[in-house]
Amino acid sequence: MKFNRMFKRTVKESLKSPSDVRPEVPDGLLKKCNACKAAVFEEDVIRNYNICPHCNNYFRVNAYSRVEMIADRGTFEEWDRGIKSINPLNYKGYPEKLEGLKEKTGLDEAVITGKAEIDGIPVVLGVCDGRFLMASMGEVVGEKIARAVERATGEGLPVILFACSGGARMQEGIVSLMQMAKTSAALKRHSDAGLLYISVLTDPTTGGVTASFAMLGDIILAEPGALIGFAGPRVIEQTIGQKLPKGFQRAEFLLEHGFLDGIVERSKMRETLGLILYQHRKEQYVDGIQEVVDSALSADAVTRDVIQHQIFQEAFGEGNPLKKINAWEHVELARDKTRPTGKDYIGLLFQDFVEMHGDRYFRDDPAVIGGVAYFHGQPVTVLVQEKGCGTKETIARNFGMVSPDGYRKSLRLMKQAEKFGRPVICLVDTPGAFCGLEAEERGQGEAIARNIYELSGLKVPVLSIVIGEGGSGGALAFAVADEVWMMEHAVYSILSPEGFASILWKDSKRAKEAATIMKMTARDLKKLGIVEHVIREEEPLTRENLLDTIPKIELGIAGFLQEYGTYSQEQLLENRYQRFRKF
Repeated sequence: MKFNRMFKRTVKESLKSPSDVRPEVPDGLLKKCNACKAAVFEEDVIRNYNICPHCNNYFRVNAYSRVEMIADRGTFEEWDRGIKSINPLNYKGYPEKLEGLKEKTGLDEAVITGKAEIDGIPVVLGVCDGRFLMASMGEVVGEKIARAVERATGEGLPVILFACSGGARMQEGIVSLMQMAKTSAALKRHSDAGLLYISVLTDPTTGGVTASFAMLGDIILAEPGALIGFAGPRVIEQTIGQKLPKGFQRAEFLLEHGFLDGIVERSKMRETLGLILYQHRKEQYVDGIQEVVDSALSADAVTRDVIQHQIFQEAFGEGNPLKKINAWEHVELARDKTRPTGKDYIGLLFQDFVEMHGDRYFRDDPAVIGGVAYFHGQPVTVLVQEKGCGTKETIARNFGMVSPDGYRKSLRLMKQAEKFGRPVICLVDTPGAFCGLEAEERGQGEAIARNIYELSGLKVPVLSIVIGEGGSGGALAFAVADEVWMMEHAVYSILSPEGFASILWKDSKRAKEAATIMKMTARDLKKLGIVEHVIREEEPLTRENLLDTIPKIELGIAGFLQEYGTYSQEQLLENRYQRFRKF
């Protein structure tokens, strides 16, 4: 701001001088920020990732500059330059307009595509450039994207597309509309081949691009404040005759409403993309799991059964009696406010966790935390029912009561794990599914049923651990697994003891009595065969002493992944089916 004032004063003083000559500023030295109106040095803006150093406003970035920010230096190989539009509508002046833009921008069209490396990982890259007819999608844009995706499919490479567009190109009419179908179909084939597609939305991404390739990513990221929507704000206001709320259709709005996995600052985009690509490599280092398992084995552990027995004996002390306390005391310990919640386990059990947001339909439910992480070199999908810590966060996370949006978010991530061959690890902790009016309006029962249905046939190993409360179908939607484990003082039941007493005896005050009858403790459920293993814990278990218990869980998970990683899909699914068929 100081520079801005000095600049204005210099101009003002120069106007008062007898010569009345303005100070000369070399072209390209300064640019004006549209947000704060400050005059800033072009060099400072470039050095700051094309972000205003005064107000943090994001300037739009041309395609080649974007490639320089993202790709390893010298690795970008551009594809398919020189494809020409045929002017399908014979629109007057359109060919001349295109030629003028080519000369002005140095581009041949509104997107560049090619092959590059990010942190040494090969990737097919496509970047839209708003300087070329607002990066509207005409025949050539659609063709270049489709060709790039097809080539990525053939070479088994991931795709990253940076979208920025005003939508379909009006000058090409219905032919432009067909590009939505063409690019989407190419991406479907790429997805069916089990390959990763990351879509990055920048300002603005609207119209037919939003309704096609931009919103089809396995992972969808956006830059802060980016305008994203099908119909532009002006069109909406003119159509409905209402003023839109502040922040409408911005990236933050879409994240809240479940359509983005995350918002990533421009300075962190390369790092984030590199980690995601690394997690999705075909070949992964998993020797770390073997090291964890080896630490628990004796020299005579040669057969699979002996190995598994030793692992779980070491991890959970099986064969030794559990502590004897009454059922209601277990309930109180499971509900204790000082008890660790799911997010406490994530940081201690997993490495490089990347959280994914949203159900792609309506909302991002904060009662569910989901994402991709490493477990000693093995990529896994982690799903957690989260109660929160402290009054403010607990309310924000709805006390761990999951809404339909949370179940649909978890299902999306489960199916994504299946596509990429990642095991799924669920941490269960909910008093039950949310039973509010809006939950029923959005199909709570259907959302739970769909999770149970899909989990029963998920073609990757699934492990569920009840770490606190396992309440009714709300918990079961995260616990149709190959194995279900429980923390020693967790509980798992058809509903809460208060609810059980109210329904059967019309007296919720008999909850303590109900807790005993319901057989909801880890000890009871182990005897019933509902859970495979019980993880011993400190009493009470707190965030402070959780670290003492983590090595046991860590060893157990390593043994599970090693064992179930040897199963064929047919064996995995049959064992899971029979696990529940026996009840």
